[in-house]
Amino acid sequence: MGLWWLQMALNFLWSPMVFGWHRLDLGLGVIVALLLAILSFIASARRVDRLAAWLFAPYLAWVSFATLLNAALFALNPAAAP
Repeated sequence: MGLWWLQMALNFLWSPMVFGWHRLDLGLGVIVALLLAILSFIASARRVDRLAAWLFAPYLAWVSFATLLNAALFALNPAAAP
């Protein structure tokens, strides 16, 4: 359950960091950590409840896409880094 709370906290942290503070560099670090937390949750949930693990697959896909977008925006906007 700790991994679930970790991914929730990282998810809630990412939006204000990117859209509020305009920190694409820090946002990229947070979203990569979020992606790892989601993968860890899926791996641990799979041993206990395969359905719960599979239900996180669309979330993993969405966060993977958002990670690519965050990385591309950071790479294309050198002024975004302080």
